[in-house]
Amino acid sequence: MSGFAALSACAPAAPGPEQPSPFAGFLPGYGPIFDSGYALPGIDPQYTQGVNRRITGQYLGEQPIGTIDVDPYAKFLYFVREGANSVRYPVGVGRAGLAFAGNGTIQLKRKWPGWTPTQNMLRREPEVYGPFARGIPGGLRSPLGARALYLFRGGRDTYFRIHGTSDVESIGNSGSAGCIRMFNQDIIDLYDMVPIGTRVHVRTEAESLRVDPENFGRGVDLPSRTVDPELIYGPNANTQAPVFDDPRDGAPVTGGDFVTL
Repeated sequence: MSGFAALSACAPAAPGPEQPSPFAGFLPGYGPIFDSGYALPGIDPQYTQGVNRRITGQYLGEQPIGTIDVDPYAKFLYFVREGANSVRYPVGVGRAGLAFAGNGTIQLKRKWPGWTPTQNMLRREPEVYGPFARGIPGGLRSPLGARALYLFRGGRDTYFRIHGTSDVESIGNSGSAGCIRMFNQDIIDLYDMVPIGTRVHVRTEAESLRVDPENFGRGVDLPSRTVDPELIYGPNANTQAPVFDDPRDGAPVTGGDFVTL
């Protein structure tokens, strides 16, 4: 396959109090997990078919070891490691995810981050984001999911985010808002491997066509929408929340685990 070789399914996490095992019916690494007091359901196998799953292998791209290499056109994120130990994750890409290209560094990491819609989002789609204008604290309702990585360039926040999502259908597809979304199981896996200061490269359209023409343009476009967390997590999350993140014109991160205006 273009851009990656010697592919294999990732090994499941070792059994422990935070991640019970085994999980019949789920791909390894995609079963239910318990994290910081939250119970996350497993990923339905219909959403992890084909290339739309975490795999390890030999990276054949153009970035050095230790880099996160994001291809928003093929909808993959690579964590480049030595030998055949690189990891490729499927991602969902929003409008802001296609607006950024080049290099940056991870200067903030947050577990269960909160989120606030921006003024631009409120003006553009008040019917979607208006009910959440005061923000959503970190937890099952937050559209940033279980983890978020915040990309900076030249010491300044780019408002480009790599984060989890409960909208599993969006992974491998494009949405009308947001940056780079991952299955919650995948962002937890990546978060634990990458330190502050990790370099991130986001491919241009020309780079994607050169490195991975086989997967260029995969997926479909999805509209802005809301999901009912109760359908995913049960009655403990019974208020609707948008499934997209703060875009590049979003609110700065200030203190704790909240994104605020």
